[in-house]
Amino acid sequence: MKKISLVIIAALIFGISTFAAAAEDYSSTINVFRDSPIPAKYFKTSYGYAVFPTIGKAGFVVGGSYGVGQVYRGGKATGKSSIIEGSIGFQAGGKAFSEIIFFKDKSAYDEFISGNFEFDATVQAIAVTVGAEAQGGTTGVSAGASAGPKSDVQANPKYYKGTITFVHAMGGLMYEVSLGGQKFSYEAL
Repeated sequence: MKKISLVIIAALIFGISTFAAAAEDYSSTINVFRDSPIPAKYFKTSYGYAVFPTIGKAGFVVGGSYGVGQVYRGGKATGKSSIIEGSIGFQAGGKAFSEIIFFKDKSAYDEFISGNFEFDATVQAIAVTVGAEAQGGTTGVSAGASAGPKSDVQANPKYYKGTITFVHAMGGLMYEVSLGGQKFSYEAL
């Protein structure tokens, strides 16, 4: 049963990732976040950012996600990045989303481009589409809600260890109460 689940998950992630590779449109993804009032201000104040147009996630008890993106400094692409995530817990389904990570300063940017950057299970991503999210970890718990990308209903988020992450849901249906982390790679252009 476990092998069948892993094969199904791999097939779902491969299918979503194939869609992601075909749908890589960095400028329109960046514009989605620029057009949202909360993330928009980080384009003006951050040292740089990494954008992932489509990340595919799938799971059934064991799950994973994958996506490719680009890293920017001063509005210019400096490298390519990929994201991989593994998770375990109650989860079933699949979904696709865009993600942007802003770097507060040069040290946060340098840490990301070192090629061994990871988010643990305590990192929170802020949704810029209609929805709600919650997070718990060793640093405490938090929750938030959003009324949509053109709304000012969101809270005023803060950097955590020099980064702040926003996600934009694209589609899919996934039930999930799981523990996992994201690992990023970097390759200079």
